[in-house]
Amino acid sequence: MDTTDKHTFHIPVMGLAYTIDSPVKVARYGISSVISIIEDHLIERMREFHSADIGEKFAPISINEPDYRAKRIREYLNLIQRIVNKQVADMRKQNFSEGTDIVKYFKMLPDKSPSKQMYLKMIALPSGTEKESLQEALCKKVMAGSIDVNIMTKCDRMNHDKDGTLLPAEFADAMSALRGFATSDLSSSVVFSAGMNPRLYSYCETFNDFLPDKTGNAKKKIILKVSDFRSALIQGKILAKKGLWISEFRIESGLNCGGHAFPTEGFLLGPILQEFHEKRQALSDELYKMCNEALTQKGKESYASKPVLKITVQGGIGTAAEDKFLLKHYELDGTGWGSPFLLVPEATNVDDETLQQLATAKQEDYYLSHASPLCIPFNNFRKSSSEKQRHDRIDRGRPGSPCYKKYLAFNTEFTTEPICSASREYQNLKIKSLKEKNLPEEVLKKEIESIVEKDCLCEGLGAAVLIKNHLTPAHELNAVNICPGPNLAYFSGIFSLNEMVNHIYGRTNILNSLRRSNLFVNELKMYADYLKNEMDKNVQEFSLKKNKYLSSFKNNLIEGIGYYKNLIPQLKHNAEIQLGNFMNDLACIETKVMELSLPEPVEAQ
Repeated sequence: MDTTDKHTFHIPVMGLAYTIDSPVKVARYGISSVISIIEDHLIERMREFHSADIGEKFAPISINEPDYRAKRIREYLNLIQRIVNKQVADMRKQNFSEGTDIVKYFKMLPDKSPSKQMYLKMIALPSGTEKESLQEALCKKVMAGSIDVNIMTKCDRMNHDKDGTLLPAEFADAMSALRGFATSDLSSSVVFSAGMNPRLYSYCETFNDFLPDKTGNAKKKIILKVSDFRSALIQGKILAKKGLWISEFRIESGLNCGGHAFPTEGFLLGPILQEFHEKRQALSDELYKMCNEALTQKGKESYASKPVLKITVQGGIGTAAEDKFLLKHYELDGTGWGSPFLLVPEATNVDDETLQQLATAKQEDYYLSHASPLCIPFNNFRKSSSEKQRHDRIDRGRPGSPCYKKYLAFNTEFTTEPICSASREYQNLKIKSLKEKNLPEEVLKKEIESIVEKDCLCEGLGAAVLIKNHLTPAHELNAVNICPGPNLAYFSGIFSLNEMVNHIYGRTNILNSLRRSNLFVNELKMYADYLKNEMDKNVQEFSLKKNKYLSSFKNNLIEGIGYYKNLIPQLKHNAEIQLGNFMNDLACIETKVMELSLPEPVEAQ
């Protein structure tokens, strides 16, 4: 476990807008957060907004400029860096009086942090030279949280120039986003999420900032968001063979998370963390050897000693007891707290209407949907204005979105140029095609429902920050799509940053009165429901391949339940975890899983 003098949690990327300027809000307090850098139009709007806010002249970067995407992203990140640097410099000059940022900084630190202990010692001292000396020392200890960025690797659409000519691969969406980060002034990390992109990984090695300098330090680091150990090993090796070191594996629950969900084949979070815990040293040694060999072959500086390889986890953590158990039992370096921060206006961007809806939402308002055009399960919120807009369009006989930004335009079923499956164009063409097949009425209805469930994420996931800051969204598309994880059902209300941080560290409890199971149990419930839903799909066409997959899925769940049973003695040492509820919940879900029977596979004709 990392014992440095920092916060033990980070705020993961959320949507396009929700954490787009979170570093401006929280980095000065030592809290790390992650910005999505795929949507350059939104980034340019926010660069203009923050430039005006600090009195800097704003020079717009036109879409007609060569490499405008990378330039916009680079300039925005540099601006955020300047803002945070100034905030920290100003904070170091403040007096230690109640209400100042510097007092807030030290009050929010974990209680066992050496800096927090020094601060508590300082405030207990009477006025004098010793107190002043400690205050000077404390000012020097102030350290900003990391300004990290996220690239969803699947969002790598090829682009054209203004004359319609296809541009080279390095101008694809994810590639140019990476270039924007790589050429920025930041010394931080890029988080790669949503799986492997070999082209993007190869591109990393062309930037010296990802390689070690003469002191053995890389200015920019790579974090891989993964859902299991196998994925970490495969991707880690691919990058290591290019001389690229993975500074952190960020493990995320496959279902108990916000945004896009990447369900495993029934592998549960506890056993996954156990595998990382047992194989961490061997993984680190293997990747270090491969990485240095690659660097030597390329004639580059190699690492004189093995760099740090962090293991962190995020998804569904809701109590200080859970956070503490994860950090201690699996010797993790940190945790991620995402969705609860949507209720913290000091940390994230949620418009007032959506914020009130989240603050008063019920458990059934959160659900796993098929709304994403990427055809990946997507955690959704029934009360969002985006959902209302989608239904209104269907009722008017005009399903689908106008699709101006086309970041998720990958479908070529009806067109030569890729279009988005959430677009009005695609949905009209698809519905027309289905109607021509003379399908039974119930089948047709079900097929059409699956088509019109797709929603525009490019506009919806970016609108909230514009509305919150009184900026007009392009084309007046004001509908907000928000994608919290199901864990948010246990938080009601709007909270200050201090309240949320105090909850994470166990200094207060802000959970609502809804009965909440342990995070492992909550995830297990979701996987059991997911398995049942998968079994209920296409029962009449149940293939041998599907049977094998779901049989393996069920067996993995049963093994995971066995792991949790064996974990009970360890949980006994944590009085804050309600062991009786844990055991009862486990037994109930085990019965449910065991009773699930796989339909007989239908042989292919």
